[in-house]
Amino acid sequence: MTENNKQHSIILDNRKKLCVTGAEDVLGFNEEVVNVNTTLGNLIVRGSSLHINKLSLETGEVEIDGIINSLQYNESKSSKSIMQRLFK
Repeated sequence: MTENNKQHSIILDNRKKLCVTGAEDVLGFNEEVVNVNTTLGNLIVRGSSLHINKLSLETGEVEIDGIINSLQYNESKSSKSIMQRLFK
C-alpha cells in the first residue's frame, strides 16, 4: 500500500482516550504533548497526564490515554523538498 492510500482516522472517547490509525512514527512525547507523524501530516496531541497505551507502527495504530485538550495537524515538512518549500 502506498503512503497516500493508508487510512487515517481518529477516535476520541470522552477526551480521555484517543485512538489513531495511519500512524507512521511517534516523533516525541511527554506527559503534556505527543507528536505523531501520520499519513496526513504531523498530529500534535496536547493535554495532561498523557500516556501512550498502545503503539504498533506495523499496523499504524497509536492509543493515548490521559486528559486530551487539543489536536492539531501540521503539514509534514519531510514530504517536500527544499526547492518545493522555497518556491511555494
